[in-house]
Amino acid sequence: MAGHRPPPAPAPAAPRGLPDRGARTVYRYEPRRRPPRRRAAGAAAAGALGGLAALVVGVVLGFTAFGGGDGGLTASGLRPGAPASREAATQSRLYATGELTPVNCRLPAIDPGADSMRRFMNMLSDCLDTSWRAQFGKARMPYGPPSRVFWDAPGRSPCGTYPSPGASAFYCPANNTMYVGMEHIVETSGGEPLSNYAVFARVVAHEYAHHVQDRAGILLYGQQAMERAEAVEARTETSRRIELQAQCFAGAFLGAERRTLPMTRAQYEALLADVRGRGDERQPPGERDHGSGRNYAGWVVKGYRDQRLAVCNTWTAPSADVD
Repeated sequence: MAGHRPPPAPAPAAPRGLPDRGARTVYRYEPRRRPPRRRAAGAAAAGALGGLAALVVGVVLGFTAFGGGDGGLTASGLRPGAPASREAATQSRLYATGELTPVNCRLPAIDPGADSMRRFMNMLSDCLDTSWRAQFGKARMPYGPPSRVFWDAPGRSPCGTYPSPGASAFYCPANNTMYVGMEHIVETSGGEPLSNYAVFARVVAHEYAHHVQDRAGILLYGQQAMERAEAVEARTETSRRIELQAQCFAGAFLGAERRTLPMTRAQYEALLADVRGRGDERQPPGERDHGSGRNYAGWVVKGYRDQRLAVCNTWTAPSADVD
């Protein structure tokens, strides 16, 4: 309920695998291998794809086409081809802006059907627009919200077609747009009840967080660092730092809104069970681009509990915290 403290948090976790250097990079969740037991009898269950169902989301980095309606500039003032300094990630002005300011976000219940999910996602995205615009204002950084495509039919983006492996939900920096499949987000949730709104809200908040990284120049630095890296381990660790920061930013938003988006114990536990189940610790080293379940959940918790963006600086965290 609103005002209740969440249960003890796991320690932060780590990200997962990349293709060869120079290839278009797709960040995705690992399959959710063990869907949690339903805790409420009679809860309306979402469609499931079984124990190996995967909610595939992330950011598709195609920086040759990077840039949008603002002329291709990031909020830091860099053009895509310009070298980004490490300080863009390690010392972002966003980290000094403190907690996210609550915007009193209220969301409708999710009913079966695409129309209800679209309404939920659009209202949530409106809240995210307001929240992050205010935060960039604190940092005196220019900001424009992402475009949104909440799909229920196949389509194409500058970063590839959807739905397809690696594209159930993604952020495309080529046109500053986040894409989420309304049926996919439910079907691949491991049978999560629609009443557990936090599971679905975190996905949208995570994709939105990639846009925040994009506008702050963090995403550009990360991609350039991966392109320069000689070893696959260095590239996958950079990817994990990107993805875990997006997890933390999503948690910070949900934490800031806890009065009007009450996180009951059941919601909190469902959220953590979902993200732990997407850890990549059993994958080969070259595919570990998102992080272990422990860290993937832990960075959400960091943001949720503290809400100060400084705690989301994965770029200075020890490697063990982003493994």
